[in-house]
Amino acid sequence: MTARDDYYRNCITILEEELIPAMGCTEPVAIAYAAALARDTLGEMPDKVLVTASGNIIKNVKSVIVPNTGGLKGIPAAAAAGIAVGEADKKLQAIAAVPEEKVHLIADYLKKTEIGTELADTDLVFDLGVKVWAGASEASVRIVNNHTNVVHIEKNGCVLKDDPVTDNDEAGMTDREFLSLQIVYDFAKTVDIPDVKEILDRQISYNMAIAEEGMREDYGANIGKIVLQGRGDTVRNRCISMAAAGSDARMNGCSLPVIINSGSGNQGITVSVPLIVYAKEKKLDKELLYRALVLSNLTSVYQKTGIGRLSAYCGAVNAGAAAACGIAFLEGGDYRIIAHTLVNALAVSSGMICDGAKASCAGKIVLALDAGLLGYDMIKHGQQFRGGDGIIKKGVDNTVDNVGRLGKVGMRQTDIEILHMMIGE
Repeated sequence: MTARDDYYRNCITILEEELIPAMGCTEPVAIAYAAALARDTLGEMPDKVLVTASGNIIKNVKSVIVPNTGGLKGIPAAAAAGIAVGEADKKLQAIAAVPEEKVHLIADYLKKTEIGTELADTDLVFDLGVKVWAGASEASVRIVNNHTNVVHIEKNGCVLKDDPVTDNDEAGMTDREFLSLQIVYDFAKTVDIPDVKEILDRQISYNMAIAEEGMREDYGANIGKIVLQGRGDTVRNRCISMAAAGSDARMNGCSLPVIINSGSGNQGITVSVPLIVYAKEKKLDKELLYRALVLSNLTSVYQKTGIGRLSAYCGAVNAGAAAACGIAFLEGGDYRIIAHTLVNALAVSSGMICDGAKASCAGKIVLALDAGLLGYDMIKHGQQFRGGDGIIKKGVDNTVDNVGRLGKVGMRQTDIEILHMMIGE
């Protein structure tokens, strides 16, 4: 693959689109962003707010701490943060730079303002609306399909922006349907490192910083620390524990930014941190690490293309399998080894549910990485799962297609039931 190829250029663009910074869980931060943008559109502080969100957004905001809010959780807290102190031009870092002396403004605004929430009447997986009022004036913002895709802005009946919405398509983003594991592998092997170095250096810096913070301080259930305490301090356990620690911190109020993957900070941490730790421990060449990170990041994106950004299917499964493929690449694994690693991992862990962003996500990362590394161990020892074993089909891309169908179609009712359980219906 060369820089003149369409596939090459598209892979670069996908990495640029996917590997972006976000502070805190991406769904509450998207609400903060939308709320800040609605406030700016209104032109004054709202005295009433209504957030309308699809079920998966509600699920992912309910139990996670919104950073820089003093430990607050939930949709009203996210909206209040965006309105009281948010910077709309920062998008997914809208509440990343809240001075400590201004944190109280969020709670103050919550106390004096009516902030309602409604389940959106929509077929879209990601559909977020924020409407604000100040006296007789009103403004609204709508974001769909991905966390920064603003499709509608309106003030006092005057439409300022109105982009068409088509199903769950990711408007404005590069089509990912061309991806296959072979294309991802070929790109990782041949990419000119200067084309990806800046993107990956940022991922290394940001994601290792939050992983180290999670190991250093007390966050959530401290899963990262428990992995080392309970399993022993080995290279493999450090890879897993550091990834889990990053999630410990991120899910429990840490204000450090993360470079996300497929719209998720937890997935961004999982596809990168284990490889970074492993390469450092083994003193591997930096170029090899860059190539492995390209493989891991794009393998995760490739898997999520069929599932969608939000689902009842836990995205840590895809990210953990992708990270194992990246570690196989670091150890010199060829395409065959990587393909079997991915299939083996998906055969073991597919079906783990997503019940929202919260402390237990760190534990799910541990399980996903365990399954991924088991898949790699299997093929190193000449063992593999074969077509016909459950949802596994002959050919890695056929298996990925089946997993996409499982996550997007098969678990649709599961997603509904999970939401009902979480909101007490």
